[in-house]
Amino acid sequence: MKSFNTEVAILGGGIIGIATAYYLKKRSPSCKVTLVEQNQFMAFTSAQSGENYRNWWPHQTMKAFTEHSIKLMEDIAIESNERINMTRRGYVLTTRNDDINGIIKELEYSYGPDNNHLIRHHGHTHINTYQPPHSERWQDAPKGVDVLQDKQLIQEVFPNFSPEIRSIIHIRQAGMLDSLQMATFMLDKFRALGGERILAKVTSIEKQQKFTVYLTDKQQVIADKVVNACGPFVAEIAQMLDIKLPVKNILQQKIAFPDVKKAIPRVQPFSIDLDEQYLDWDKDERQLLAADDEFKWLTDKLPGSIHCRPEGGDKGNWIKLGWAFNEQEAKAIMQPQLDEHYPDIVLRGAAKLNPALKSYYGQLPRNTVHYGGYYTTTEENWPLIGETEVEGFYINGAMSGFGTMAACAAGELCTQWLLQEELPEYADELSLKRYNNPDFIKQLKKYDKGIL
Repeated sequence: MKSFNTEVAILGGGIIGIATAYYLKKRSPSCKVTLVEQNQFMAFTSAQSGENYRNWWPHQTMKAFTEHSIKLMEDIAIESNERINMTRRGYVLTTRNDDINGIIKELEYSYGPDNNHLIRHHGHTHINTYQPPHSERWQDAPKGVDVLQDKQLIQEVFPNFSPEIRSIIHIRQAGMLDSLQMATFMLDKFRALGGERILAKVTSIEKQQKFTVYLTDKQQVIADKVVNACGPFVAEIAQMLDIKLPVKNILQQKIAFPDVKKAIPRVQPFSIDLDEQYLDWDKDERQLLAADDEFKWLTDKLPGSIHCRPEGGDKGNWIKLGWAFNEQEAKAIMQPQLDEHYPDIVLRGAAKLNPALKSYYGQLPRNTVHYGGYYTTTEENWPLIGETEVEGFYINGAMSGFGTMAACAAGELCTQWLLQEELPEYADELSLKRYNNPDFIKQLKKYDKGIL
């Protein structure tokens, strides 16, 4: 059996595992680190990333965590000479409601009393006080949030939106980036610092004085410490050491297609329709669906948070649509079965906010890409980063739909645990330790989970 000796074995070659390897070698160049992935790096869940980021979360802890991650991504953007194509037109949350007090209270809590001046209200046509998202440069974007509740202003800035939209919450510290380029940058740096990689599948793990990680092709890794960053397989890997993690997998899907009809302006930010809705079927279609037990759910009211964004920058011509309405737990497999009806469903949902998308009904381009990945989530939709009940075995996972935006902070935080450095204030709350405080877990149920 071929044996590899290392100080830290990082299991999982997605964006989280790569970020952990990168920050560990960066902070401790002499540490021997081995990154293990069963397929090509960034080839599974990370390959399905929406490639979005935002500092908007209903809770201060998650806001601080993702805000720090954005700062680390900015550092990489600068160091890599903008290789990661980081843009910042923001997140635009839309609703047909005038009463948005609930969202405003979440924002005020999240930003804290010292920063409430960053929540700017534009109740009337104050075009001179609102900075439209004309530039995609992250350096040009303002901080904070703009709240628009004047229909004339909304239609002037976002003429492609449905005229029914009455309120917009524009999160400014948000945007898109190229997650593959970011991962490649970190992986290149990791290798340059002497990091090692192995392509093999983990079959079992034993712990005596050290860990023995058994791999396919009669290989094994002997390690002082192990990081479980295996994405949708994080619970399966933990179970090899009799650790039960409070996570589940939910398959979510997206589509992308060339906007040959120019339905979406290239300058449109990542836009989310917050409202629940009924899908746009004609009378005959609705009757047929309602009569079929398998499909009648498509005539019921569906949850909100459908999203749409241009793909490929100002000079591109693709669109991405997503809608995380599925709530059914699933066992992760390498080739999940996608719903063949999903492209039509998400298109009709997105057309409620962007009516020009109706021109694609029944005629999506042939090269439309339909893809999906697992949201690995805890009940509260917070990550799990840090030590476990088995000494020397760490976890870095459960980042359902926000892995790209959280990767840098997650990799750095896991490194701080590994090196026993001083931890940030939110470290325990983002680790398994939070479950030792039932009052805190109960408190979290009051907050929105931030799932998109």
